[in-house]
Amino acid sequence: MNGMDRHTGKPLAGADHLAQSIADIIGTPIGTRCGRRDYGSSVPELLDQPNNPLGRLRIFAAAAQALMRQEGRARIRRVQLSAGDTPQSAVLTVTGRRTDVPGAPPFSVSSTIRALSALTRKAQP
Repeated sequence: MNGMDRHTGKPLAGADHLAQSIADIIGTPIGTRCGRRDYGSSVPELLDQPNNPLGRLRIFAAAAQALMRQEGRARIRRVQLSAGDTPQSAVLTVTGRRTDVPGAPPFSVSSTIRALSALTRKAQP
């Protein structure tokens, strides 16, 4: 699939486009896209929850569910969570296999996700 780099506007394809898509899906809160209200994941909302084993499991499940529903080019094998560089952020690393290219090597995508409360606070003046 071909697309556009969200920062530069240049053409983007292959593994780079998949990585951008995965990061966008996981980092977009559900209900925030006009015309695509079911797009995104509940990961930003879950980052505000307690950091315990159940909370981490919910984040893993939310990320995997969103990617299975919205990104047909990837089969997810693993989701890892680590602390972000700022409060109310985390780094999610998704590993898996591409389904759109036969024999493609496994991929690993790391993305910094901000908590929903951090996203809404930035939007206010």
